[in-house]
Amino acid sequence: MQRIRLRYTKRGRLRFTSHRDFQRAFERALRRAEVPMAYSAGFTPHPKVSYANAAPTGTGSEAEYLEIALTEPRDPERLRVLLDESMPAGLDIVEAVEARTSGLADRLTASVWELRLDGVAPEDARRAVDAFEAAETVEVQRRMKNGIRTFDARSAVASLETVEEDAGTDSSPADRPTDRPCAILRLVVRHVTPAVRPDDVLSGLRAVADLAPPVPVAVTRLAQGLFDEETGTVTDPLAPDREAAATEPHTAAATAAATAPA
Repeated sequence: MQRIRLRYTKRGRLRFTSHRDFQRAFERALRRAEVPMAYSAGFTPHPKVSYANAAPTGTGSEAEYLEIALTEPRDPERLRVLLDESMPAGLDIVEAVEARTSGLADRLTASVWELRLDGVAPEDARRAVDAFEAAETVEVQRRMKNGIRTFDARSAVASLETVEEDAGTDSSPADRPTDRPCAILRLVVRHVTPAVRPDDVLSGLRAVADLAPPVPVAVTRLAQGLFDEETGTVTDPLAPDREAAATEPHTAAATAAATAPA
């Protein structure tokens, strides 16, 4: 069995798709691309697809990850192209590597988010960020399955800063609804329990500095991976698989050739 790890995106209007919507689209793409999927056992077999830490509905993302199991070896890049062609524009399969290490989910310990606050002046955003950073705790509330829960949004935030317009990623017109002033925040948040989401941080900014954007904030996940405590950066979770491939070449094409009948 071969395992392939994929990075995919949610861009533009497709950021409003739910995780279940993506699952349905991806399973259709697997069938269209005729991917030799491994299936689970039991009365209702389903394709062996493992999703890791999906972004909330309504947020864009450049760094969503999943892993699939195949019954026959395939070249990861060729497989990526076939799947990407079978997906809707905006749900793009942008990277594929053969899994050569364990624990992909264990390497997703933090995320980098971009928050576009249309209608908010950058200087107002900076004052709110300074107040948030200076606070020891910032209590916020969120409705969960068991009712309203209060928790600290500050402790999970590794860094929060304002950035210049050209420091962000390219955004679609749908992510820039007005021509008014726009503050851009860069947020690095650790994955903890309960999860601290970008909207929780926005609630915290409102609590400590009365910052309330006049229109919904456009949120995009730029990266997720292992958090480096020394540098404060988030590392690429697929890097260990690429490094293993470089030190121990063993391509899917070679596997196919080795297992082909004489």
